[in-house]
Amino acid sequence: MTDLAAKLADFPAIRGRFPWPDHEYVKGWGVFVLPFESGHILCLRVFPENDFGPYRTLWLRDPAGAWSIYVDGARLDTACPRYYGAACVHTGFAHIELTWTKPRTLRVRMDAPSLEWTLTASETPALRILNPISAALPIASWRPRALIRARELLARALGMGDMRLSGIMPSGHTGTLMPQQMFLIERSTAVLDGVDLGSPVHLKENPRIGAIPLPSRGVLAIGQATWRILDPAEYERTRLETAPQA
Repeated sequence: MTDLAAKLADFPAIRGRFPWPDHEYVKGWGVFVLPFESGHILCLRVFPENDFGPYRTLWLRDPAGAWSIYVDGARLDTACPRYYGAACVHTGFAHIELTWTKPRTLRVRMDAPSLEWTLTASETPALRILNPISAALPIASWRPRALIRARELLARALGMGDMRLSGIMPSGHTGTLMPQQMFLIERSTAVLDGVDLGSPVHLKENPRIGAIPLPSRGVLAIGQATWRILDPAEYERTRLETAPQA
C-alpha cells in the first residue's frame, strides 16, 4: 500500500529544463479533478519542479461552469494560469496549506476564498499493478500518439470517462499531461466560504477547461506535464527574470 504522505510531503524543489528540445514542463502531483454533489469541482496542483519556480494552485469550478485558479507562488504567469488562465473568469493569489493527517489522507486549506477540504485516496487492485509499470516507462513513450491513446483508453476503463492527455491548452500551448501513478478519491469533504459541497460524485460527462476534458471522477495523480514553448523569446526572458539571485 503506497504511503502517499511519505512519498509526497517532501517532494524536492528543482528549477530544471525538460529533456525534449523546445518544451517547458512541470513535475509533481495533485488532485487531477474532484467533482462534488453541489456541482462544484476542485482541483489541486503541487509542482515543486518546473522551469521557473515552485508553486501550488487550487482550481475551482462553480456550478455554473465558471473556472477560477488561485496561485500560491511567485507569479501568475509562471503557474497554471500560464496555460489555463484564458479559460478562467478569475486568476489570483491565495495561501494554500497542505497537511497529511494519515498516510493517504490530505487536508487542504485556503484563505481567500475560505476552503477547508479533506480527501482520502485509494489504490484499487488494478492500480496496484498498473502504477509501478506506468512509473517505469520512459519519457519517450509519451511521444507516439498511439501510446497516449492507449493510456486514455485505460483511464476510461478505470471509470474516468473520455478524458484526453494531449491537446491545445486555452493559452494556445500544445501540451501533454503525463500522470505516471494514479489513485482514486471516493471519500472527501469540503466547505467553501461556509458552504458544504457534499460528497464526491462521478459525472456522466467529462468536465472541461477550455477544450481539455478532465476525468469524470476523483483522481489523485503523480507525474508531470510538458508543453511546446509558444514564444521562445518570452520563455527565455521569463526564465531569466525568475532565476535565483546570487
